[in-house]
Amino acid sequence: MNTQEIMDLALKLAGLEDMPEDTGIIVEGENIKKVAIGVDMELAEMLLARDLGADLVITHHPSGGSPRINLHKVMDNQIDSMLRAGVPINKAQKALSEKKGEIERALHVSNYDRAVSAAKLLNMPFMGIHTPTDILAERTVQSLLDEKLKDKPKATLQDVVDALETLPEYQKTMAKPVIRVGGKEDYAGKTFVTMAGGTGGGVKVHKAYFEAGVGTLVAMHMPEDVIKAVKEQNIGNVVVAGHMASDSVGINQLAKALEEKGIEIIRMSGLIDPS
Repeated sequence: MNTQEIMDLALKLAGLEDMPEDTGIIVEGENIKKVAIGVDMELAEMLLARDLGADLVITHHPSGGSPRINLHKVMDNQIDSMLRAGVPINKAQKALSEKKGEIERALHVSNYDRAVSAAKLLNMPFMGIHTPTDILAERTVQSLLDEKLKDKPKATLQDVVDALETLPEYQKTMAKPVIRVGGKEDYAGKTFVTMAGGTGGGVKVHKAYFEAGVGTLVAMHMPEDVIKAVKEQNIGNVVVAGHMASDSVGINQLAKALEEKGIEIIRMSGLIDPS
C-alpha cells in the first residue's frame, strides 16, 4: 500500500468523502509493509520507528503542518453534533465560536514545522489521521452505550461506566473511565458521546448540550473550567471515558483494517493494544 491508499481507507472507515482539515499526508510513501502508529508521534517516535524497521509513521494528534494549523476548522463538526442532541443551529454556532477562536490563536503561534521537518530530513513517510479515527471512536462508544442502556430507563452513571469498561481499551488502560460530575447512583438520562470535532468546545458548548436535554455527556477529556461550570449549572452529569483509551478505540479500528491487508502494525505512544 501507499500513503494515499491508507488515507483513503481511513476516510472510508469513518464514512468521509473529503479529508478533514486536521488530517493529511505530510511525507508520501510507497510499498508500505510496516507501520508505526501512536497517539502523539514526533521526532523521538520517528527515530524509534526507523530503528524498528517501519516504512510509515502515523500520528493521531496533529503534530505539524496544515493539520495542526487548521485544527480549529474541524471544530465546526461540533455544530452537527449539537444539532443531533437538539441544540438549535444558531445557538450551536454561537456557543462554539469563542472556543474556536481561542484554539486558532493558540495554534497559530505553535511550532508547526517541528515534526514535519524531522520527517522530511529522515525521509520517513509521515501522515496524521485525527478526525477520522475520532469519528470511529465516537460512533463506537455511542453505539455501545445505546445498546447497553436501551432497556434501562433509570440507568445510573455507574451503569455508564460499567458499559464503557466492556471495551478492551477501557479495560486495559491505567486511566479508567471516571465520573467527573455526578455520583454513581445519579440517573444518567439521555447519554450523549462527544469525542470528535478537533477538541473540546468549552463551557458554552457543554451548557448548550444540557439545556437541550442531554443528561450525561461522555467525553474523552474535560478541562477543569468546564467541569466546574457544569457542577455549578447542576442539571447534567459528565463521564470522562479517558483520553488515551478513547483515542485507541478509534485508532485500533484503522490498525486492524491495515493488519487485515497484511501490514504489520507497531502500536506505541499511548496506543493501547486491545488484544
